[in-house]
Amino acid sequence: MFDYSTLKIIWWVLVGVLLIGFAIMDGHDMGVGTLLPFVGRNDVERRVVINTVGPHWDGNQVWFITGGGAIFAAWPLVYATAFSGFYWAMLVVLWALFFRPVGFDYRSKIHNATWRSTWDWGLFIGGSVPPLIFGVAFGNLLQGVPFHFDQYMVSTYTGSFWELLNPFALLAGVVSSAMITMQGGAYLAHRTEGEIQSRTIKATTIAALVMVLAFIGAGIWMQSIPGFRITSSVDVNGLPDPLTKTVVREAGAWMANYSRQPLLWLLPALGVLGALMAALLLRRRWTLSAFVSSSLALVGVIGTAGASMFPFVMPSSSMPSASLTAWDSVSSHLTLGLMFWATLIFMPLIIGYTSWAYSVMRGKVTAAYIRENDHAAY
Repeated sequence: MFDYSTLKIIWWVLVGVLLIGFAIMDGHDMGVGTLLPFVGRNDVERRVVINTVGPHWDGNQVWFITGGGAIFAAWPLVYATAFSGFYWAMLVVLWALFFRPVGFDYRSKIHNATWRSTWDWGLFIGGSVPPLIFGVAFGNLLQGVPFHFDQYMVSTYTGSFWELLNPFALLAGVVSSAMITMQGGAYLAHRTEGEIQSRTIKATTIAALVMVLAFIGAGIWMQSIPGFRITSSVDVNGLPDPLTKTVVREAGAWMANYSRQPLLWLLPALGVLGALMAALLLRRRWTLSAFVSSSLALVGVIGTAGASMFPFVMPSSSMPSASLTAWDSVSSHLTLGLMFWATLIFMPLIIGYTSWAYSVMRGKVTAAYIRENDHAAY
């Protein structure tokens, strides 16, 4: 069995892996939903777009559910504080996600142009709103979230929903939205052909360039944002208690890890170069390679946020000493150990059946396929 401090690091990495898995797998079908009203010009073309992700979008939700469950089990204080502080933002995400199952299942059941157009925009909302909110949430984490604990360790959030929509957080939302749109576009270009593919490549190229510019802009801006730094000693093997440390805020604190470990600069470089390479490969119609490059860009962007904040998970702007970190907001040694072995068993199973499902459903979706399977296709 690993010691307590090692398990804390392992679970910090595993939560990051689950977030990246969610962005790559569930992100590409959300990106397809975002592009749906713009790359499909008629009903048949939009059905082609929908059927590239229709058979497996719900399977990709496993990453979303597993990520939320892992945060709940590994970082219970983070889960409780985040879901109470970001309550209305989470509800907006859930309301947007409601459009997805209903839209996929019922959109093509009725031969009515108004009905189908309405659900097309519903799928657009379900695909575009969650990435935007998730990006805004990360932007607020980097600035600190206004919460504190009382003597009974009950957290209180003192902000409001509208305060979450500040300029830096909205810029982070642009990064997230463009990133997921790029991911969905790379996948859609791989599964389609002809005019739909051409329109998708143009839209995805724009999304990739917007992501790169917004990501670089956010990185420059972040250097002037007061970050968080622990100034007291930390018992990495200690029991969870976020109030035993002292924390200061200072400009440039989020860049400290890059000074200590210069190799971390490979993460933002991967985010930028992966997106640019994806756009270039799409222009050459090397769509599978473009999807891989886009996925690597996601690894770079999400990894950059994690590397900048470590060991902080949810810093507090109103009570810095109450900031939640990978050392003091975790579950017990036994819980982390049991979860680790469960993950070691089930993660390969998830990856295995996902790989099998995609191998079965590989190939292009065409207008001819939609016409031949009018009653069976989405």
